[in-house]
Amino acid sequence: MSNRCCNLIAAGLVLVALLPVARAADAAAPAGAASAAAASNLDDRIQDTKHDVIELNRDLLVLEEELLFPANTQVALFVSMDVGKLFELDSVQIKLDDKLVASYLYTPLEVQALHRGGMQRVYLGNLRSGEHELVAFFTGKGPHERDYKRGTTVKFDKGSGAKYIELRIQDSMDKLQPEFDVKVWQ
Repeated sequence: MSNRCCNLIAAGLVLVALLPVARAADAAAPAGAASAAAASNLDDRIQDTKHDVIELNRDLLVLEEELLFPANTQVALFVSMDVGKLFELDSVQIKLDDKLVASYLYTPLEVQALHRGGMQRVYLGNLRSGEHELVAFFTGKGPHERDYKRGTTVKFDKGSGAKYIELRIQDSMDKLQPEFDVKVWQ
């Protein structure tokens, strides 16, 4: 573990250990004008300590992501919709190299967010360099309110950098049915 990580963890443990002591001192303070000022000062210190703990937690989360998902092995999968009048998304299931890595059921609010141009990260993981196969299955309601299940497959080469892949659901007006496309970002 890096020295920075050890220092952050040690600082977080010290701050977390001080919170119960500060609360106990606050509860034991005698009543009166002097104690009110001391309590106010103690409340300020507690708030400052809470703020420090929140900042430390954010730094730890960033460090954890850097350690667990280094850029040279990172792969991220996203889902997006373009128009979406011919397909109402219910769920997505994603396999990487014949291994199920993500399965997600959508709420109506999430589907609305995708219709408004949102993009959802459905998977973040590590993948070794080389050739890989991605298979995605989409289920939902298609044209004329019929159940619809379609899949799409793409083979891609994972190099030494991070790989970002977008699973796009688009309307094909000439065919009057949805199309499922995979875009590998460079």
